[in-house]
Amino acid sequence: MSATIQNGLVKIPSGQVHMEGMLEAPPNPAGIILFAHGSGSSRLSPRNNYVAQILREAGLATLLLDLLTPQEDQQYRTRFDIALLSERLEAAAHWLQTEAAGLPRGLFGASTGAAAALQVAARPACAVKAVVSRGGRPDLAGDEALAQVRAPTLLIVGGLDEAVIELNRTACASLTGKKELVIVPGATHLFEEPGKLEKVAGLARDWFLRHFTDIEAQDAAP
Repeated sequence: MSATIQNGLVKIPSGQVHMEGMLEAPPNPAGIILFAHGSGSSRLSPRNNYVAQILREAGLATLLLDLLTPQEDQQYRTRFDIALLSERLEAAAHWLQTEAAGLPRGLFGASTGAAAALQVAARPACAVKAVVSRGGRPDLAGDEALAQVRAPTLLIVGGLDEAVIELNRTACASLTGKKELVIVPGATHLFEEPGKLEKVAGLARDWFLRHFTDIEAQDAAP
């Protein structure tokens, strides 16, 4: 399946606010990935933008989104309000059901954005087909939500990010669907070391393409 996507800056309503995002797609995309950034970051994150570029080169559309307004992002408490982040991300996922109709939807979450992504993936109406977490806090999604996630989920953690490794192992054990935990040797929390972010991007690309292809195969089966 394919959809005609208008590239550029978008504004997505959620309650009383409008979220700003950048929507970009190659010709005839095989799916679309919605990014949920972490605390203190934004849709301009160079790390997420690098991953998004690799995904687009592989034939996937991307939407990098600011889940919080600039005013909200100034408040520490709001940055860690997983329920609010999930509500905003869910609004964006539903928006894509119209704007990118017919395309499989995946979620890429970093830090607290990973928790929001998994809470949204746990909601059947959002129809999320695959999830990737980079240096995420999936534990903040809560065991109840994790147990309800059916979308194949990949958790990527830096090998030197010891505290987050344990949190991801615990969260992975609570996931009941298809799942995988990949620890990237020699990488810290932000994957700033040479070659480490490239590894993350490659893992994410392969995960999304593999599971979107599985969906197409299932749809084509008699």
